[in-house]
Amino acid sequence: MKKERKKRLRHIAERRRERQERRAAEEIVGTLTVASAGYGFVKRNDGDDDDIFIPAPMVNNAIDGDVVKVELLPPRSPLPGEPERGPAGRVIEIVERKRDIFVGELLENNRIRPLNTRLPDEIVLHGSRRGAEKGDWVKFRLDDAGNGVWRGEVEAPLGRAGVLAADLDAVMAEFHIPARYTAEEDLAAQQIVPREISRVDRRDLFVVTIDPADAKDFDDALSVVPNDDPALVTIGVHISDVAAYIAPKSEFDQAAAKRGFSCYLPGRTLPMLPPALTKKISLQAGQDSFAHTVFLDVDRATGEIVASRREHSLIRVAWRLDYPTVQKFADENVSPAEWDDPLRDALKILLETTRKMRAFRAAKEAFIELPLPEIRILCSEGENKILGLEKKLSAESEQLVEECMLAANSAVGNELLERGIAGIFRVHPEPEAEKAMEFADLMQDGFQLPCGDITERANCNHFISRLSGDPRREVILSALLRSLPRAYYAAEASIHFALGKLRYSHFTSPIRRYPDLTVHQQLWNFDSQMRLRNHHSLEKVAEMSSELEENNDNAYYAASDRLKLRYLEEKLEAGDDTLYNGVISRVLSGGLQVDIAELGIYGFVPLGQLGGKFDRGKNGLREAHGVRTFCCGDAIKVRLAQIDFDRNSAVFVPAGK
Repeated sequence: MKKERKKRLRHIAERRRERQERRAAEEIVGTLTVASAGYGFVKRNDGDDDDIFIPAPMVNNAIDGDVVKVELLPPRSPLPGEPERGPAGRVIEIVERKRDIFVGELLENNRIRPLNTRLPDEIVLHGSRRGAEKGDWVKFRLDDAGNGVWRGEVEAPLGRAGVLAADLDAVMAEFHIPARYTAEEDLAAQQIVPREISRVDRRDLFVVTIDPADAKDFDDALSVVPNDDPALVTIGVHISDVAAYIAPKSEFDQAAAKRGFSCYLPGRTLPMLPPALTKKISLQAGQDSFAHTVFLDVDRATGEIVASRREHSLIRVAWRLDYPTVQKFADENVSPAEWDDPLRDALKILLETTRKMRAFRAAKEAFIELPLPEIRILCSEGENKILGLEKKLSAESEQLVEECMLAANSAVGNELLERGIAGIFRVHPEPEAEKAMEFADLMQDGFQLPCGDITERANCNHFISRLSGDPRREVILSALLRSLPRAYYAAEASIHFALGKLRYSHFTSPIRRYPDLTVHQQLWNFDSQMRLRNHHSLEKVAEMSSELEENNDNAYYAASDRLKLRYLEEKLEAGDDTLYNGVISRVLSGGLQVDIAELGIYGFVPLGQLGGKFDRGKNGLREAHGVRTFCCGDAIKVRLAQIDFDRNSAVFVPAGK
């Protein structure tokens, strides 16, 4: 294994040196991404796969998102034991500024602290404050004054930092999240008359929805359908037929395209479609609904999906169910008194069948599962109150629904390709070799845990299975997740590495995802013998959707991180207990990065707070004249010391200090 790994490393290094030498005299233009630490990477416009590393001192006043011209630095041979480095360069020209309007908090002494951690820590204010006061969020125009000095001019105040509504307004302004639909738009959308298409009346089916207890829109439902073959069970996956209400290029189709997705910020939901229309087209219990249905024929014994078919249907949901109640039924066979036998029988069949489907998929496709909990910050915008934290981990009741949605998405992806219908597909590339090697080095050197080649799903799954019961598991899985590339949308079907699929589309959430709505519209036009959108047109939709999805995610993380810091600040001010169990995830020159699983954040322990002098070695810190060590994967008890909003981080000290 070691010989093979060294051979692969040498091969990667040789290829990279050849490319660097060949491109040394080239003029390279690309888009800059800047990390919060100040360094960046340039993605080349010419399609070359090798991103160019830009050291912080060589960013030269370019900011995140700028199109820049780069000069390559001479290749440097790695030191003994050091991994081969990719190409590095310096910015020599800013070709195009992506943006110049940002959001920040107005500080004393005419300074602005940007919300965007990829900008300089402080901006010097010049010009009028436009009524803003210290502690207010402001929208400001950024101006490069030269010599490393950045100036900002206030465009408009946005409200008081620390007030929940204003914090969320600031995030929306920074990430250009569209405002809520107006009352007039909501009313206009409610008046839309659905388009007609040939439908099959399926109101005789026993249909249920299963969603979070607080769900407000319902775009999917399930049913167990009678099948003449006793060896098969048929599951109906019913999706709200949104294309009946949203025709391509219509007013609200264009509005949805600009949004791309429903945006879920802590305490604030911004739907992709007007709320009144969303409610109207949701699959509400007890009422007739237009659906776009995929029927799946599943082998009862093996869980293999042997056939699928699709139709536009008319359904009537019999029961609205929620995940916690279904989970209790799955775990304990306990159900509410109002449930009847048909419901219990249907749920038993769904649970049994989806368990078999999941097992079959695991054996055949070797999908990767990263069971990481999500720590959500709960807020009440109306009360301007942070309510606390909620730990959420996927349960079998959610996996039941997920299994059916995955199968329906795969069935639609297959149909698009087999019928030659231009579509949008979900793509998740294989891990890059360099990222995989970096992760392997981190596991070996930092955690003393060999992981094998994670570019192979089987190896990846074997490694994950070995982490069962390991207290470092969540830290390691987080690092593994960061080593995987981001999934995106494309007009060409390709591999979905995590799922182990090659023909995978998104069809099951047209109320909240524009790519799904686009696929629905294509199938509507195909079924109605109307003109279809071409491949080139859908390439643009896919690219824009990928950008909007990433932007929405970044807005959510920014809001969540900010409000978690507010929550911790409130705990400090109230004198509450702030002692936490952590795991060291990285050993840095200035201290320790600690994963606080209970909070869902990384905290920072400054080196000076450890007490004594330490030498930094390959595996971590060792006390110069003592026995203490601090290494990746070590458990550590820490106490919250302060909130550093300048660096958007929480500072901790070892327990007992």
